[in-house]
Amino acid sequence: MPPTPRHPDHATAIDHPAVADGPPPTAPKVQEALAARDALAYALSQAGIQLPAMDIRTPWADDPEGEARYALVHLGVCSAPVALMLADVILKGTGA
Repeated sequence: MPPTPRHPDHATAIDHPAVADGPPPTAPKVQEALAARDALAYALSQAGIQLPAMDIRTPWADDPEGEARYALVHLGVCSAPVALMLADVILKGTGA
C-alpha cells in the first residue's frame, strides 16, 4: 500500500526525537506505527475522509533515541461532519 502523500505545510506534534528530525526512525515500534498511520490515512482517503492531525507519539520521554518501546498512532481531532462520515464508513464495512 503506497504511503499517503503529505502536504508540505502539514504539521504534526511528534514526541519522539527519532521521528521529529533527521532520517527515518529505526525503532521497529515507530516504523510499525508510521506504517499503520499511513495505511489508515490511505484507506480513509479512499473513502473520502481526511484526518489532518494524525501523527505518531511515544508514551515514554525517557526512551533512548531510536529505541521506542511503544509508539501510538494519534488520530487527532476532527469536525462533527468528518466523524459522521467515519462512522458511516465503519458501519458500511461491518455490513450494518
